[in-house]
Amino acid sequence: MRIVIPGGTGQVGAILNRALTSAGHDVVVLTRRPVHEREVAWDGRTLGPWAKEIDGSDLVVNLAGRSVNCRYTPANLRAMMESRRQSTEVVGHAIATADRPPRVWLQMSTATIYAHRLDAPNDETTGVLGGTEPGVPAYWNRSVEIAKAWEAAQERAETPHTRKVALRSAMVMSPDHGGIFDVLLRLARFGLGGPVAGGAQYVSWIHDRDFVRAVEFLAGRDDLTGPVNLAAPGPLPQRDFMRLLREAWGVRVGLPATKWMAEIGAFALRTDTELLLKSRRVVPGRLLDAGFTFDHPDWAEAAGDLVRRARS
Repeated sequence: MRIVIPGGTGQVGAILNRALTSAGHDVVVLTRRPVHEREVAWDGRTLGPWAKEIDGSDLVVNLAGRSVNCRYTPANLRAMMESRRQSTEVVGHAIATADRPPRVWLQMSTATIYAHRLDAPNDETTGVLGGTEPGVPAYWNRSVEIAKAWEAAQERAETPHTRKVALRSAMVMSPDHGGIFDVLLRLARFGLGGPVAGGAQYVSWIHDRDFVRAVEFLAGRDDLTGPVNLAAPGPLPQRDFMRLLREAWGVRVGLPATKWMAEIGAFALRTDTELLLKSRRVVPGRLLDAGFTFDHPDWAEAAGDLVRRARS
């Protein structure tokens, strides 16, 4: 296939590009700062010469959007919203005006769209969307609003010849330097990976190779449209998630952190505690119903595989 990945230079884009290129597909990455071969310049806001890459392609996987790994200041939240909405709108415009539009448009979204909850998992049918749950910081709703606006921009695009899927992805775990697994493993290695604020909040995740397999699966299934959760079927409380990661590395002790300690740590790392404290209990209902099988459904096994790859 000829595949175009807008915003494909981040961690997830690198994973996808590497895997799809190795599988023999022709992959083009749209980026603001093209450096490598098969990278094409775009600004994520306006149509330009890059649009010809989409015309005649088979699959578009739009990953563009400002990283959420930052302090949730009004300016950063605004940048998150604008970068996601604008890039999705312009990709939709490029597809709508193409002489030979792609067959499939997979649009990145996020599992953060679901409510903070401990009582039951969120799937695409029975899941509760966030924004109304009591007892959580009011500013957490901004992440939900961003996620909803992201998906709405794809829904509004008039692309009758292109099937559209929104990828409500959990954290993609890979041993790549600088990714979320790399950060969590570093904490575990230094004995800092204990429960945060009690550790009851759920962590949803997906192994990088299952993420790639899910993208390929969705690209080939003409009957699937709309939101699809990309998450392993076994989310688990943060205290258990980190305990199993420590065991995979061989670390016995994980110092706990209170909420105020997490605030200090997040400030030092220039990130936000929502990423640590929100309970993301998400399961892949539609993927499982469609017959997708996970190679790494269990976190203990997945953590062991990722640790082995990290060590090597």
